[in-house]
Amino acid sequence: MPHSCSAWNCTNRFSSQTRSIGITFHRFPKDSHLRKRWETALRRKGFSASLSSMLCSEHFRPEDFDRTGQTVRIRTGAVPSVFRFPAHLHKVGASRMPRFSATPSWNHILQTHAHILTIFTSLLEALARVESLERERRNAKDREKRAKKTVSGLLEDLRMKKLINEDLKEQLDLYSGINK
Repeated sequence: MPHSCSAWNCTNRFSSQTRSIGITFHRFPKDSHLRKRWETALRRKGFSASLSSMLCSEHFRPEDFDRTGQTVRIRTGAVPSVFRFPAHLHKVGASRMPRFSATPSWNHILQTHAHILTIFTSLLEALARVESLERERRNAKDREKRAKKTVSGLLEDLRMKKLINEDLKEQLDLYSGINK
């Protein structure tokens, strides 16, 4: 079932075409307080979002998005604010929507720091894994050198005891990767 944006007069639909031009779709939040704020922002009388209701990315400001991962997500607490309302829906006088100050709230600062800490922790784990893999690679190369030395010694022993002729030794050296 195709999904359409729930905003008034928005014709964007969830499809590969909209995805290819960078439009993303986001479900209404599960948190009832934030969900109510999204519904109020739409200014659609009697609208109540269902589990499948979505808004497209055109109704959010660029700073409302978290684009750090592979999936574009709406930042926690973000409310849609970009709409093209008809004249009768434009607000006159005092706004019913809460105003937010330009300074970030402590909650936002803490969330940002938690996000940075998560990224930093992931980076440290990745670096530890890289170091572990490099150690494994060095150990494997050392084992290979020891094995080649052992094979070389065995071949030389066989040649000295006249159990193997020079041609056969050269062929075995070639197959074993031992080049002198």
